[in-house]
Formats: sequence, structure tokens, C-alpha cells
Amino acid sequence: MFFQMNRFNKAARYFSLLSMILLISHSVKAESPPPPSSISNPFVVIMLIIIGILALAIGILANVVMGAAMVQAEKEKEAAAKSKPSSATTAAVLIGLLLLTVPGLAQEKAAGTAAVAANLTDGISTTAFYMIAGVIFVELMVILVLLYNLRLILNIERRRKAVVQAAVTAAEHKPRISWWDRFNKFKPIEQEVDIDLGHDYDGIRELDNRLPPWWLYGFYACILFAFIYLWRYHVAHSAPLSGEEYQIAMQEAAIQKEAYLKKAASNIDETNVKFMGGAGNLAAGKNIFETICSACHGKAGQGVVGPNLTDDYWLHGGSINDIFKTIKYGYPEKGMKSWKDDYSPTQIADLASYILTLHGTNPPGAKAPQGTLYTPQAAAPAPGGDSTSKTSDSANKRTPL
Repeated sequence: MFFQMNRFNKAARYFSLLSMILLISHSVKAESPPPPSSISNPFVVIMLIIIGILALAIGILANVVMGAAMVQAEKEKEAAAKSKPSSATTAAVLIGLLLLTVPGLAQEKAAGTAAVAANLTDGISTTAFYMIAGVIFVELMVILVLLYNLRLILNIERRRKAVVQAAVTAAEHKPRISWWDRFNKFKPIEQEVDIDLGHDYDGIRELDNRLPPWWLYGFYACILFAFIYLWRYHVAHSAPLSGEEYQIAMQEAAIQKEAYLKKAASNIDETNVKFMGGAGNLAAGKNIFETICSACHGKAGQGVVGPNLTDDYWLHGGSINDIFKTIKYGYPEKGMKSWKDDYSPTQIADLASYILTLHGTNPPGAKAPQGTLYTPQAAAPAPGGDSTSKTSDSANKRTPL
């Protein structure tokens, strides 16, 4: 590339020299009277200025291309294989062009004068006009060639930088084997030939691949876990078996249920109270009755200061709801105090349930009936039964209070 640019630079110099010789040659005519000078023609002056500007541009571009070629040659460190243009060939071409531009100087004076007069076109000879145009055309071609070569050199440099940048980028982003590939010890496809067993099934090759390490490690971990499990559950008995776990869970559920029922019991009021027929509930109700109620109603509910609790007559209703309400809020104007601040709703429900069981017992010394006859809407539960049990036929006659 360097020598190619050098050749173009020398050619530009030869063409510049040629243009100057052409201008001088037209003023040399053999022993003829001097024709009108073409230099005085404004067109010729403009053409000469254009030729000079183009020659200057050729010189500048030639130096630029020369420098770029030298830099490129130093970077690539290669010698051009093309040979230098022959000086003899260049000189022969130059002389030939000069011969074409010079008219016959050995002609006679009259013939020369007639030829010049005949070749004048607006004061410019035809030969001079075409030579000037030819020089300008050649200079333009040289400029185009220099620009093309300059662009070619720049493209080469750009491609070289792109290759270097690609190499740097590839080095920086060198493919790395991921931890997953290393963990599985995957073989690259280029090494599959080393593990090919030679068994081909319908285009599918059998490879001698090892099991992935994670699979082997998982299998070993399962074996270790089995030994630990056997020791813990069947040898040392340090952990409960599934049946024992079920029993433990049921016990925990019972405790949670009891806690829930206790919490729910605190929400009992006169609108949702139910007959508590359990032995524990009735025993608790009897204990409370003997503590706070026997002084006014007697130990058997026969009535003393307060009314009889064993007959069919009640002052404020004989249902479980009415009795619960009477105990909870009381009737201070009649001597019956409120017990809601002394006992919980569950305890009041137990007491009301026990009072229901006193109906029909007919204790000795029973007080005369007071209040209004109460007709029950449903049978009361029998004493000692649960909350779903029914009373006997005798208890079905009424519900106390």
C-alpha cells in the first residue's frame, strides 16, 4: 500500500510538470510571427488558476496519503510486493505527450501562419484548449484516486482497530465454565468421542457418562439419613413413632378444646344459656345453692323467706333463661340481690340448672305457692343427665321458674 501511494504521488508530480510544459510549448513557434498570446485570454487565465489549485490539492492529498500509508506500513510491518514504476517508462510517456502537443516547428512561415490562424477559437488554439481540459481531467482523476486510496487506508485502519477491540473483548469475556457445569462434570461436545461406547440406536449414540455428582451425593445422604432414622426411632427411642405422635396430638387437642370451652363459657348470658345436666355441673350448682340460696329458700328448696322452688308457681318465670336472669340481675326491691359480680356466667348456669332439678321433689315443710302457675313449653332434662337428655315423665310437667 505504501508503494502504491508513492506511485500516485510521483504521477501527480509528473502531470503537474506536464501542464507547465504544455503552457510553454504553445509560445514556441518556428520562425513565425507571434500570434495573439493566449495568456491574455481570461478563459485561459481561469483555467490556469484551476490547474494550479488542483495541482496544490493533489500535492496535499498525496502527502496525506503518503503519511497514512507509512503509518499503516509500520503498523502492519509488511513490505509491498509491487515494484516501483520505471523512470524510463514515465519519461517515454511524458515525451510522447509533449510530442503530441507541439505543432510542426519545421513548417514554413506562411504555412505556420495559416495553421495558427485556422486553429484559433476565440483567441485560443484548439490544441491548447484540449490540452488544458485534458490536464484538468487528469488532475481530477488523480484527486479521485487519492481520495479513494485514503479512504481505503482509513478503512484498513478501522478494521484493524475493530479486530483488536474484538480480541480484547473476547479476552475480557472469555467463556467461563459455570459452577453448575463443574458440579455436574459435563463433557463438552468436542470430547464426546472419548466417551462414545460405539452403540448407535437409530441415530442416538450411547455415551459413557458418569452420574452427576449431586445425584451421587444425594444418594449417600439418603443412606446416612436412613441410619440416623433407624437409630433415633427404633433403637434409642428418642423420638415418638407415628402412633405416639397421634396420641400426643389428640391430647394437645383435648387441652385446647377445654381451654376453648372455658373461654366460650364466659360468653353465656340469659339469651343463650342451656341446661347443664352434667354431674360435675349439677354438683357445682348444688354447692353454690347450699352456700348462698339455702338461707332464704331452704336446703331442699322448700322456701323459707324466699318462695318455694319445688312447685309449679314462679314469681319471675320458671324457664332456664328466666332463672339465669333472676340470679344474674336479682330483684333488690324483693330482697333478691344480683350475683353477676360474685359468680361467673358458667357458675350461674350451673346453679340455675340445679334449681331446675328441685322441681317436684315435694320436701317436707314446703311453703305455700307464690306467683303465677308456670306451664313449660318443653320438657326439662332429667337430673344427672347431660345437656341433651330428657327429663322423666314427672319432670315433664313443668320447667321451674
